[in-house]
Amino acid sequence: MMQEYFTREERPLVLKLTRDLNDRLGDQLTLNDINTLHDLIYKGITEAGLFKRDQYGLNPVVRHLSTALTLCDSIAPDRTMVIATLIYNLCRGDYLDVPRVKGLFGDDIAHVVHGLLHIAPLYKKQAAVANENFHKLLLTLAEDVRVILIMTADRLTLMRAINHHPNEKFVREIASESRYLYAPLAHKLGLYAIKTELEDTSLKYLDHEVFSLIATRLNETKLEREQYISDFVKPIEERLQQEGLKFELKGRTKSINSIWQKMQKQGVDLDGIYDLFAIRIILDTTPRDEKRACWLAYSIVTDIYKANTSRFKDWITIPKSNGYESLHITVYGPGDKWVEVQIRSRRMDETAERGVAAHWRYKGIKSDGDVDKWMNEVREMLEATGQEGLMSLMRNMDTNLYNDEVFVFTPKGDLFRLPQGATILDFAYHIHSRVGSTCVGGKVDGKNQKINYRLRSGDTVEVITSTTQIPRQDWLNIAVTSRARNKIKNAINERRANQALLARETLQRRFKNRKIEPDDATMARLIKKMGYKTTTEFYAAIQEDTIDVNDVVEQYEALTAKQADTTSRGTAEEFILQQPVERKERFDDDILTIGEDVKGVNYKLARCCNPIFGDRIEGFIASDGAIKIHRTDCKNLHHLRGRYPYRIIRTRWTGKAGNQFVATLKVLGRDDIGIVSSITSVINKTDNCLLRSISVQAEGGLFEGMLTVNISNIALLDELTKKIQGVKGVKQVDRL
Repeated sequence: MMQEYFTREERPLVLKLTRDLNDRLGDQLTLNDINTLHDLIYKGITEAGLFKRDQYGLNPVVRHLSTALTLCDSIAPDRTMVIATLIYNLCRGDYLDVPRVKGLFGDDIAHVVHGLLHIAPLYKKQAAVANENFHKLLLTLAEDVRVILIMTADRLTLMRAINHHPNEKFVREIASESRYLYAPLAHKLGLYAIKTELEDTSLKYLDHEVFSLIATRLNETKLEREQYISDFVKPIEERLQQEGLKFELKGRTKSINSIWQKMQKQGVDLDGIYDLFAIRIILDTTPRDEKRACWLAYSIVTDIYKANTSRFKDWITIPKSNGYESLHITVYGPGDKWVEVQIRSRRMDETAERGVAAHWRYKGIKSDGDVDKWMNEVREMLEATGQEGLMSLMRNMDTNLYNDEVFVFTPKGDLFRLPQGATILDFAYHIHSRVGSTCVGGKVDGKNQKINYRLRSGDTVEVITSTTQIPRQDWLNIAVTSRARNKIKNAINERRANQALLARETLQRRFKNRKIEPDDATMARLIKKMGYKTTTEFYAAIQEDTIDVNDVVEQYEALTAKQADTTSRGTAEEFILQQPVERKERFDDDILTIGEDVKGVNYKLARCCNPIFGDRIEGFIASDGAIKIHRTDCKNLHHLRGRYPYRIIRTRWTGKAGNQFVATLKVLGRDDIGIVSSITSVINKTDNCLLRSISVQAEGGLFEGMLTVNISNIALLDELTKKIQGVKGVKQVDRL
């Protein structure tokens, strides 16, 4: 069975990988480890069938062995990471579980296997790979930095394995993932060799023609370049030593991917890349002397080689926003080649190495201290020389920098970041306000959940909505994000405002049916008496049938009757004499006499009938003490007279006409051409009369117009009415 599982080419490869792993790990693997691994993998293949080739024909055993060897060669030989890599696939079924792993290999390996299993489903989230939040989700779920290291090494192994794979679509998908996810992860961890290989291999698979062109050109000149760099740095090294400077000098050629990025950015071919060769001078000096030492090194380099002043960058005098400090100069080297030289102190170089952490800080991801501490621990781990110290650092590192956040997916694979404690309702509002307002629940990883379900990192959430759903007050106890809470409050307030408007109209119609003209002050007192703090709450209660509109009308009548009883039990004239002398209407002279020759009292002209000078009038004492003046033929006055006869007071016009009053006329007639012009002409020609507004409707050859005019007295209004009736086509003129 084992022989059938491996192809002819794979058998010797498996043996070689196994021997190499034993060599790398040395005495870290015990005989018991080897026998246990052999039995588990053998039974996993022959009995459980857990090592089947994937849909693309790749052998998982070969892949895991290759990944383990990559970990040893590129990061560190480590028993825990190697064993976890080899067996975690066995834990996906019922064959092996984490507690049994703990019994066989110990807590540490069980912990790493658990982390690998935790992030395994993320491999299927293709749409989220390019999302900035995906890195944070991986760090949140991985629990241990070694899980991320294994993932990164596994991706490099996969990229090497698909070099000649026939499925081009599969190769391009893996290459895209590697470029957008795994190469940045390797960079964050300081695994620069892995990062460079992932980027270069991605370019090879995604744009083979470009990769081959650059690679061929570089291979043709590899020895020449190495010799060139050696010759270039030799005189610099001698002069630096003569000046007594302590330094480290590095020379390199840029990676193929970096060269291609430069070619695209600068719009040039390979020969036009300024910094194809790059030299870095790192000076060991005190912070007090570092700038002087950098400028001294700059002087030495530019004395030896001619500098291109247009390419000079001084980030020592004015550092970059992320704290980066360095001198960059491009010089004209031997053979007419441009070489970039970077000059910095050891402190500046360390700051540059922490540039990734600085980038995270500016993105607002986490506090400065936590990210810096974590990144420094990663670099300490990667640079550690002693195996015991290295493994100790790995075991104690916590990758969950984002424990105050959760990262969740949509069914399409889009990834979103929310605060810890966020619910399905928060997620729905995060997607769109309309989705949030109609949310009735959701499916989390295929299971139905209520809107108050607390999301966890890695959840796949599908929001369920209903057109009949509306935001409710108790949602404010569920939502935790300010966006969701604000949207809920706005929706509730808007709905209450609409309800209040409808309820107000309902109440006004009921008052009108009872022939009651409600007073605002009395309504305010009634609303307060009924226990409502605002009119919006009061009208919302009517709309929600919490209170009956008929009960409101009855309570209003009872309140007005009580006010009338307490206001005056004598004559209306006696009541008027007790009121403060303050008029709402201001005229040139007192033109009204109220009661027994009383003038200068607080009165209003009723808008329901708009009395003007000369009309027969009467006054009605309102609850606030003001007197409303009505025409004697006013329907509202007739109703008030029947209910509150003791509040009716005799009123008459006095003085002289001359003030302007508002009057409204309704005009009916034929819809003849020019009829409106004729009517307005009559009004304009009438003395002491001003047209305020006119509205006209015409239908079926008939004309109806509403005219509002300012006029001084009833006699002048009667005269105007006769003139309008005389206009050709006018059939009827009525005063409203």
